[in-house]
Amino acid sequence: MPRGNSPVSSISSNDMRCNAGGAAGVSGKCAVNAGDTVSVEMHQQPGDRGCKNEAIGGNHYGPVLVYMTKVPDASKADGSTGWFKVYENGWAAAPGNKGAADNDYWGVKDMNKCCGKVDFKIPTALAPGDYLVRAEVVALHTTQSAGGAQFYMSCYQITVTGSGTLAPATVKIPGIYGSSDPGIKINIHSAITGYTVPGPKVIAEGTTVTPGNAVCTNKMIRGANDVFAF
Repeated sequence: MPRGNSPVSSISSNDMRCNAGGAAGVSGKCAVNAGDTVSVEMHQQPGDRGCKNEAIGGNHYGPVLVYMTKVPDASKADGSTGWFKVYENGWAAAPGNKGAADNDYWGVKDMNKCCGKVDFKIPTALAPGDYLVRAEVVALHTTQSAGGAQFYMSCYQITVTGSGTLAPATVKIPGIYGSSDPGIKINIHSAITGYTVPGPKVIAEGTTVTPGNAVCTNKMIRGANDVFAF
């Protein structure tokens, strides 16, 4: 039950929560257990869930992030509650690359390889209840100056079951990013020696992925004609 698939450019807009129109909510929720691995899917082409086209194409490289927020009723929540980050896949230097960072490893490249799918784990100790899941790509292809980033996000409604008590510290959206943050105002068309993923740190029970590693589980790999397990 995703909400939104268009890029948002204003970091101060409420559309940063669940994209344009995302505050209205969507009926239906997915039931998951704390500790389960959940797969979300993002594409910039409406209605295109195949693997022929890149999920986020046009060299829109950048990190892939996943946030969660606990809410009374996920089907009606507007994302104004506090969020915590449970997953990030940012940047890693590609061996031998001495040119533009476009040629390095990025979370978006891993997601495209997996046909737009991203796996993340629901923290095992997370308190039960309704949550919104916010999956996001930060596209950095025009971020040489402040205000150039494009934010692709979708929200999903889930109900978590379990006996945990974990209630992580949260941040409000908008407010997690600044237009001049080092992970947002950056020229990836030149060589870089490091990258700071924008937003808050992943919670201790969350997952941080090093780009360039196999991140697909039982999924179609871009360019292949069969499903492989990794």
